[in-house]
Amino acid sequence: MTGAALVAGRASRAGTQAYAASFGRGLAAGHYSEFLNQHYKLSSLGIGTFGGAATDAVDEAYASIVRDAALAGVNVFDTATHYRYGRSMRALGEGLRRAFAAGVGREQVFVIAKAGFLAFAAGAPADFDAWFDANVAAPGQGSREDLAGQHLLSPAYLAAQIEAARSALGLATVDAFLLDQPEVHIPVIGKERTNRKILRAFAVLEAAVRDGRIACYGISTFQGFRVATDAPLFQSLTSLIGLAEKAAREVRGEGAHHAFRVVELPFNQAMTEGFTRFSHATGKGNIASTVQAARQLGVYVVASHTMGKGLLAREAADAVRGALGALANDAQRALQFNRSTPGIGTSLVGISNPAHLADLVAVARVPPLAKEAYVRLYERTA
Repeated sequence: MTGAALVAGRASRAGTQAYAASFGRGLAAGHYSEFLNQHYKLSSLGIGTFGGAATDAVDEAYASIVRDAALAGVNVFDTATHYRYGRSMRALGEGLRRAFAAGVGREQVFVIAKAGFLAFAAGAPADFDAWFDANVAAPGQGSREDLAGQHLLSPAYLAAQIEAARSALGLATVDAFLLDQPEVHIPVIGKERTNRKILRAFAVLEAAVRDGRIACYGISTFQGFRVATDAPLFQSLTSLIGLAEKAAREVRGEGAHHAFRVVELPFNQAMTEGFTRFSHATGKGNIASTVQAARQLGVYVVASHTMGKGLLAREAADAVRGALGALANDAQRALQFNRSTPGIGTSLVGISNPAHLADLVAVARVPPLAKEAYVRLYERTA
């Protein structure tokens, strides 16, 4: 998208409600979740873009899937600057352009981008040190003190990644921009120093909100919201919101309200901690699970790893298979399990094979499980 005009706008209440009434016609009423008190209608199932080889064929598959999904009632899309060496983000951008050309409005879709891991545009470098010196240190985007493996937590790098995402996606405003897995720095520098770095990152994100480059932000974790409270990698949602409030005041002045609105974490039949582990003191007089705390604190929950790296597409838990036997296959049961979880707004599934989109659409046509029926799934496995 270098040199091309960026598509203006962002997801809106009116746009997403019109989308649900038009492109979502024929889908189950429960297919759309409410995005906080802004009342956006966001699909309970979304498209992720992590998997697949770094090839032109997979790029084309993703672009085609994104377009077809957007025309079929799916309006949440997720990517990251490092996925498939940046190719996934560009493929998502191409798919969105095709969807817009086919009649989907920019205000009708919600696009999530993530950054934090190093993005190797030309593939994994043979000489990492030389690559880092030329692409990160030389342009002033960070130092080795900001590294934890291949994760870079520096304000300048994050700011550059926001611009890279806007360019690759072709969007003037990214709906949600997530700091990806910042907890990987905790074993390297400790939690206190990591939180100081997160505060600096949140200040960059608050400035991007102020300038209209992103609409809101949050974090994506792999372990931070699933481990026990006393685990070193545990991330407190309440504490993160406190950092966001401080960043908002620093960037936009006293009285400014933070724009921390989205968290993403793995959730599936084998990774239920976000729903079952009560680990967050909410400041509202109770201890809650991640999804419960997020609801109380005004944060939208996005679930990743819905298919458990493909395993759950063919091996559903016995309780899930028994309760959802009317669905055609275990892939559909995995989707239905996740989207029925109280407190989870959107569950992502990585689809690089167009044939698998049919399973997602089939599930969208049936209502999610009622809360009582969903809870019984846990009782059967107790």
